[in-house]
Amino acid sequence: MSTIQWYPGHMAKAKREFQEKLKLVDIVLELLDARLPESSSNPMLDQIIQDKPRLKILMKADLADQKRTNQWLNYYQDQGKPAMALNVKHKQDMKDVTDQIKVVLSDWQKQRQAKGLNQRAVKAVSVGIPNVGKSTLINRFAGKNIAQTGNRPGVTQAQQWIKYKGVLELLDTPGILWPKFEDQEVGKKLALTGAIKDKLLYMDDIALYAIDFFKAHYPGRFEDRYQLAQGAEKDLSSVDLLLAITGKRGFGDDYDRAATMIVNEIRKGLLGPFSLDQLGD
Repeated sequence: MSTIQWYPGHMAKAKREFQEKLKLVDIVLELLDARLPESSSNPMLDQIIQDKPRLKILMKADLADQKRTNQWLNYYQDQGKPAMALNVKHKQDMKDVTDQIKVVLSDWQKQRQAKGLNQRAVKAVSVGIPNVGKSTLINRFAGKNIAQTGNRPGVTQAQQWIKYKGVLELLDTPGILWPKFEDQEVGKKLALTGAIKDKLLYMDDIALYAIDFFKAHYPGRFEDRYQLAQGAEKDLSSVDLLLAITGKRGFGDDYDRAATMIVNEIRKGLLGPFSLDQLGD
């Protein structure tokens, strides 16, 4: 697979703006992709956030392997890092977020009370890589579609405050990536889940990476989805499997079209829930 590198100019601007806004908030909501919690975590955030309270929210939990998600939540708990998984399709989950924020900020609230300060809405900022679900979360808190959403990176381009039931004021920010991948495996995972613009990628490379991963960790998924002969995943190389799917879908020899289809269907969850970051493997 070709090397994946990018750092668009608006990413640098978003980082500067985030640093400026950080002093205005009480807590940072770090949004992660539940399918790859570690790989979707921006390593620059630790240095930027420092001691500011933080809540990790594993977005798109409905698309992730629940067993693996629970393992990550337990891992973060053991590390003393508050975390929760979220499926924004469930209305109750918005209250779950505010409840978790209260737990994280319990000491902060006690300090305010001790100083005789009046109770006020918590000010929070959401931050995460592109296409992690920030705009979807904003819309759920707002109760209407005020932030543009899409299954592609780069949708959110500005910052805005969202007020929620008098208990939370949430600042949305554009997705922030980091300048360089030390591990190209991280780039492949982000590419497969849609954090990188497709025009920067070779889709057949991404599809072959996905086939290799699913064959190793979720065997049978490709056979079921594309009605392949039983044992095809074991008997065929990943390249031959891609060609078999191309023919099965009637695409002739247009394997690029088949590769794009495979990646899009994986992103939509049509091959079932999966997790690219797996503890203990």
